[in-house]
Amino acid sequence: MLSYRHSYHAGNHADVLKHTLQIQLLRHLAQKDKAFWVIDTHAGAGLYALDSVHAEKLGEYRDGIGRLWSRSDLPEALAEYVAAVRELNPDGSLRAYPGSPWLSQRALREQDRLRLFELHSTDFRTLEQTFGGHGKQALVYADDGFARLKALLPPPSRRALTLIDPSYELREDYTRLVDTLRDALQRFPTGTYAIWYPMLSRPESRQLVNHLKALGARNWLHAALAVRGPSPDGMGMHGSGMFVINPPWTLAATLEPMMPWLVDVLGTDPGARHILEHQAD
Repeated sequence: MLSYRHSYHAGNHADVLKHTLQIQLLRHLAQKDKAFWVIDTHAGAGLYALDSVHAEKLGEYRDGIGRLWSRSDLPEALAEYVAAVRELNPDGSLRAYPGSPWLSQRALREQDRLRLFELHSTDFRTLEQTFGGHGKQALVYADDGFARLKALLPPPSRRALTLIDPSYELREDYTRLVDTLRDALQRFPTGTYAIWYPMLSRPESRQLVNHLKALGARNWLHAALAVRGPSPDGMGMHGSGMFVINPPWTLAATLEPMMPWLVDVLGTDPGARHILEHQAD
């Protein structure tokens, strides 16, 4: 249950999509002076060395952030994302990669709060060493983010971004995700929820977006990037998606030039494609 380590996959095509959207959502929240919270239910280690044994074993970052690193024609949202990664690599060599906790902490102001959850013992220790020690602003928990989320909603500021990014190693993660969101929307219907999911051949993955739409949120955005077609044997992840409940109204327009560009640059076969759809009341 706790075997997943994001360090093997840091900086891959899924991180490019996920973290680009995260930066846009955080920037939107910071436009107002009023405090906001960021709640990360599956935070991972928070910071990754791309020259580590884990990252080099699969080398997935080379076909993700690695393909963007030296580009001079990045769409605006991707340029912001690459600039954030460059803050960790000031000499221009791509050796470190920020997880979602690092990107969230980077966006915090004095009045904002960060709450991080991670069950994997090794990743929790790394997370605590990196992001602990900030008093009440950033708290790190060795706990189940699905179970603990309800205790944090609604936050005192009534403004929050909740990031939900489980490993989906267990099929029950899909059901727990939908159930957790249903409860969260009852407690805090105006919050922003950003859900990452893998594009897999298994039915739970293919049906997830429809289940999320069926929760009844009036405002949502769905962006997905497949870098290849599904493999004939049905194995492996061929892409990923982000489903955002209560997104900024400007987000769809921001992503319109970016998504086809990513297909061209990160796609590896003719099955590469993107999805961009949204609903607003």
